[in-house]
Amino acid sequence: MEFSAMGIESESGGAKAPAIRFETHPSRYKHWKLSFDGAIARLVMDVVEEAPMRPGYTLKLNSYDLGVDIELADAVERLRFEHPEVKVVIVTSGQPRIFCAGANIYMLGSSTHAFKVNFCKYTNETRLSLEAACAESDQHYVAALNGVASGGGYELALACEKILLCDDGSSAVSFPETPLLAVLPGTGGLTRLVDKRKVRRDLADVFSTLAEGVRGKRAEEWRLVDRSIPKSRFDQVVIEEANAIAARTKDKQGPGVTLAPLDVKRSEDGSKIKSEYKYVTLVIDSATRVAEIEVRAPEGTPETTVEALHKSGSDVWSLRVFRELDDALLDLRFNHPEAGLVLLRTKGDPEAVRAADRALHALQDDWFAREILLKMRRTLKRLDLTARSVFSLVEPGSCFAGSLFELALAGDRTYMLDGGDEPPVIGLSPLNFGPFPMPNGLTRLETRFLHDPSAVKRLEGQTELLDADAAKKLGLVTFTPDEMDWDDEVRIAVEERASLSPDALTGMEASLRFAGPETLETKIFGRLSAWQNWIFQRPNAVGERGALTMYGRPERPEFDWRRT
Repeated sequence: MEFSAMGIESESGGAKAPAIRFETHPSRYKHWKLSFDGAIARLVMDVVEEAPMRPGYTLKLNSYDLGVDIELADAVERLRFEHPEVKVVIVTSGQPRIFCAGANIYMLGSSTHAFKVNFCKYTNETRLSLEAACAESDQHYVAALNGVASGGGYELALACEKILLCDDGSSAVSFPETPLLAVLPGTGGLTRLVDKRKVRRDLADVFSTLAEGVRGKRAEEWRLVDRSIPKSRFDQVVIEEANAIAARTKDKQGPGVTLAPLDVKRSEDGSKIKSEYKYVTLVIDSATRVAEIEVRAPEGTPETTVEALHKSGSDVWSLRVFRELDDALLDLRFNHPEAGLVLLRTKGDPEAVRAADRALHALQDDWFAREILLKMRRTLKRLDLTARSVFSLVEPGSCFAGSLFELALAGDRTYMLDGGDEPPVIGLSPLNFGPFPMPNGLTRLETRFLHDPSAVKRLEGQTELLDADAAKKLGLVTFTPDEMDWDDEVRIAVEERASLSPDALTGMEASLRFAGPETLETKIFGRLSAWQNWIFQRPNAVGERGALTMYGRPERPEFDWRRT
């Protein structure tokens, strides 16, 4: 994890603090140790107390902050790309008698509300990426709880495919947030408890109000863990379980692909902050509170063979452009909270995008091609879940086609210029019809056409590039102003959106984006958005005598006992 000289407003609203950067590398990890033994990797959490992301608290009891989680997210992603030989990842602790105490309470207590919400969102996205590695990439995570796993520590275990608990008389799992802090498990723990592990509601109720948690055989009987194992046999059984999973997991062909640094250039000019990647540019205008993201098409011919794909490695356009976009979205979320509207633009040849899509789609039986598609999927979900208004602008020179048209579909509105000397076009590719489901389990086209599912089937045969009139008739764009009206209509739309309450817009957008069925993901993010923007601001939690404020002090918190 790196910090730059450019910054964001400090927690107190005064001088700027260092901006948060999300690129790191195992050689720079402070809090995790990653090792390999053939098909089995070991990811050991050993948090350095005196190395928090910012000064003001210590990371005692293997508790974590955003810096710890950035390293975990990096490890999960690198394992998928750089170590396809790994079939099982054992997640355990390097500290005695403690697996993980969860998110650091003093970090949360001293953070702004916006940071707390974004921190919880990022942490849960990391948990989902870990779960996806189990389900989609045949890298199976086993939580080896060699000590107490409380709060976010148990939530990390819940994200793993199997949970093994050491039965040593003191190791336990717990959700102490409600009894101790007057808040809830912050990264979907309650939902995973009853939806994923299918813990009985009455037992989940008891468990979630026991600050001391549940140990040993009772934890196994209540389905809180998969196995409770005597201390004398714990290490042996963990390896046996890992070997058994590895034995039934298929091999992947070919060596891993190293994820090269993104090499972003950052600059500041007056009110504008610019981040320039190879294929993505992010510009923040603090004066207008508007961000602009430009995504550029590939140049040259796409890789059409497995050999060529692997040779290009992390420079494959489809991988690099979505890695860059992912980094830009995280930069926007954490470092520029005042930018409430994102204008999405694309630039380049739409046919080049569609050619790259078709080539990647044809190679999807290869593990590396499949991992690229999954990375693209995760980045698009990150856009879906970003609490910003998103308008896409289809202008002359745009390349909103195929995988880049997904950006427009993920946005809240799309404006497409009708006419001009070089009328813009949009287009579809095979990647619009399945590889990129939203958190609701549907593709963005299926979500758009909930009222007429047959429309998606008809669009599958749409191979031509579409002008504004055709795109409007097919329901693929929102508005199609002509040259005379374009500047004014876009300007008015931008000014109007920027004038509305960001709180109301966040709630409105989150409610509208995920039409259709509810899934584990939509439940988690929907409930988190609701409770974090309410309970995290209630006096019972964060008031002068609230539980989160009073944590660690000898006095008891004071509650307003009225139910609402």
